[in-house]
Amino acid sequence: MALMLALSDTGCTRAPQGVPPVRTFTGHQSAVNSVAYSPDGEFVLSGSCDKTLKLWNILTGEEVRTFTGHTDIVWSVAYSPDGRYALSGSKDKTMKLWDIETGNEIRSFSGHEDSVNTVAFSPDGRWALSGSADKTMRLWDVETGELKRTFGGFKDSVKTVAFSPDGEFAVTGCANGALELWDVDAGEKIRSFEGPHSSLKSAKFTPDGLYLLSGGWDARMRLWEVSTGKQVRIYTGHRSAVKSVAISPDGKLALSAGRDRTIRLWEIETGKEIRLFSGHTDIVWSVAFSPDRRLAVSGSEDGTLKLWELGLPQVR
Repeated sequence: MALMLALSDTGCTRAPQGVPPVRTFTGHQSAVNSVAYSPDGEFVLSGSCDKTLKLWNILTGEEVRTFTGHTDIVWSVAYSPDGRYALSGSKDKTMKLWDIETGNEIRSFSGHEDSVNTVAFSPDGRWALSGSADKTMRLWDVETGELKRTFGGFKDSVKTVAFSPDGEFAVTGCANGALELWDVDAGEKIRSFEGPHSSLKSAKFTPDGLYLLSGGWDARMRLWEVSTGKQVRIYTGHRSAVKSVAISPDGKLALSAGRDRTIRLWEIETGKEIRLFSGHTDIVWSVAFSPDRRLAVSGSEDGTLKLWELGLPQVR
């Protein structure tokens, strides 16, 4: 990714603070911990403290179906690259695979000894990662449910996992602030990202795999160079912990969601905050870009999802 770009290249201009949501999705009976856009941009998946997943129609705001089967809080959800399946991680110590079309549970992945905090599909959809409060990350074969590898050595709960765009590497972020890069096939740690970390909640690769963006309890986002582990940039603006980060499909922009009940849009290259979105009445746990980057969806402790217009030109 060529990070050198001007604000005009993003198509953004500064808007008044506190842009309101376009739509609010209600139906969950408790906090919404995780949201994920479908690859075609028509649906959103959510996971909640009410032990369910829900699928929503973005255009109408209607609830399409509810996925039931977990026996405790659903912390994390992910869409498969082909849009046919969903993954969920739960406090009940399991990860589950679901059929999006029917809402049926296909299989449950068991083996973690504590809450499954975070899940991710590989870019080809063949593999899944799970991170747990048992201080491990595990790699699973999605089709068979077989555990391929357990990554250990963590000193605290694994709060976030993500595959690199080529699927060869993974990043983990832990409650103790450790941010680490792993070789997925070899099961070996490549490097730690050294810096002033706080407890980490979210980390994502840029689309070209050259950088990582992380967010944590110190109310900051940080950009890291993958090849060297060096910190490139700090993004400041939130008044309290950053709970979720997302990167636009073109790699130019980032979203952050915070304990301060706001969502913020940033230019990655300059670190400039472009817009602030407000409307949730409690902590915002999760945020995601639409595939065309024109919209964002968020999930909150207030039990709702909200849809936001970002004011950006469509990426073709």
